[in-house]
Amino acid sequence: MPFVPARRTLRVHPALPAAFCLAALAILSIQPAIGGQSAPVAPSLAAAIEQARALVEADRAESGTPGISAAVAADGRIVWSEGFGFADLESQAPARATTLYRIGSVSKPVTATAVVQLAVAGKLDLDAPVQRYVPSFPQKEHPVTTRQVAGHIAGIRHYDGGESLGEGQRHYDDVADALAIFQDDPLLFAPGERYSYSSYGWNLISAVVQAAAGEDFLSYMQANVFDPLALTHTHADDPRWIIRERAGFYSFRGGRIINAPFVDNSYKWAGGGFISSVEDLVRFGTAHLEAGFLPQEALDLLFTSQRTLDGEETGYGIGWRVGSFGEMFAEEDPRRDGDLASLPVRHHSGSSVGGRAFLLLVPERRLVVALLINSDRSFGGGRLAGSIAAAFLAQ
Repeated sequence: MPFVPARRTLRVHPALPAAFCLAALAILSIQPAIGGQSAPVAPSLAAAIEQARALVEADRAESGTPGISAAVAADGRIVWSEGFGFADLESQAPARATTLYRIGSVSKPVTATAVVQLAVAGKLDLDAPVQRYVPSFPQKEHPVTTRQVAGHIAGIRHYDGGESLGEGQRHYDDVADALAIFQDDPLLFAPGERYSYSSYGWNLISAVVQAAAGEDFLSYMQANVFDPLALTHTHADDPRWIIRERAGFYSFRGGRIINAPFVDNSYKWAGGGFISSVEDLVRFGTAHLEAGFLPQEALDLLFTSQRTLDGEETGYGIGWRVGSFGEMFAEEDPRRDGDLASLPVRHHSGSSVGGRAFLLLVPERRLVVALLINSDRSFGGGRLAGSIAAAFLAQ
């Protein structure tokens, strides 16, 4: 593997006020230092940043990925965001906190916000058959509901082998058109019988959202999710568009870094087709720590684990994984135990062609961590996010 020299860009953010802010003010105040200007940092916060920086650099050295960006928000403010390595190897453009990466399945919690918005507004019945909203979707041997699809218990299949690359060679003008990829296939099991992860299920979710909202899926997301939360670096990863600060995307073949294969993610916007920055992701996560942007009813829908027909919890709500802090670490890892182990967390990982992502929320401590890389190399997303969170929780 060729040597990629370390390069990083740091944005230092003001030290946090200890006082808790109102939810709406917290969302609005989650802005970084203007122009990257330095601001005084409390010693405990500086120590946490240095520890987090060391963790990220160690992971980058181990994985060999060209670039990593990381951000942490606490008590409604971004307290640290930084880029490591390169956003683009050919131009040697450095990775920044504002670099746009493919977020893969972290697109699901982003889309889930639209789902619960429409549900609490009375425009979407989560327990009605999906055909109420998408009548073109074929009837199956069992009724399928939006809630089941959003929780991966509907029996809709996932990608089949290299299908993701194959489907990514064409552009779909409408989210409903991409349903043709899987809609005629039988269900894997009776809905509710068991958990089985399905990104294609979120294709169907996007068509449901589009119909329930009465407008184009991407237009709804822009007007009702991206714009209200000031997610100015979050977009559909459309290869036809010129998007500033979009990273180059890379793969590894025979120990060598190469450009990732071309892919058009229009076949799966809702489940894996967005690009974003770490700063946008922690803004988004902060808006989901407590009622404010969304009412409590909507948050309960997102973060309550669904159950199979036999009553077993799946650990997945609507677009979010739910669990405990200790579950993020391997059984032999001592961080599974201790004071933080039982803290509730909400999180999601993302895997895409030329990108990996992880978003972690620790609601009781009002902490959010986001990590993004620009290669499909495996990296310790969950463990790394958990370790970074632990560093900031210890201050």
